[in-house]
This record gives sequence, structure tokens and C-alpha cells, in this order.
Amino acid sequence: FQKHEFFVDMTCEGCSNAVTRVLHNLGGVNFDIDLPNKKVCIDSEHNVDTLLATLKKTGKNASYLGEKSAQ
Repeated sequence: FQKHEFFVDMTCEGCSNAVTRVLHNLGGVNFDIDLPNKKVCIDSEHNVDTLLATLKKTGKNASYLGEKSAQ
């Protein structure tokens, strides 16, 4: 799967929990949340539009940063 990096305007633990919740509801995703840098890295078969729409369900400002190369 391709790794995608997104910016999500998270300010607290509650925000990252909201992100976790919507992504779990979507399913088929592995993700890391970097709260200090307001980034969410998602490893998924879903396309970017789907992932971005899902992140926006949190009510937070979200945007696509690009593909993250595998380490």
C-alpha cells in the first residue's frame, strides 16, 4: 500500500482521538498520528480523496501533504 501524509489541525489528545475514531470506522488503514507536528501518516488501499474526506469528518481542517516514501 502507498503511505500518504496528511496535515490535520489537531491541538490536543481529543483531536487525535477523533482522527483515530474516524479512521477505525473507515477500516483497512494503518496510521501514525504525529500530534506535535499535526500530521497523520496513513498506510491504506483507500484513495486520497476517501482518506481526506474521512479526516474532514472530524471537523478539523485537513489537507493532503503527499506520498511518503517507504523507509
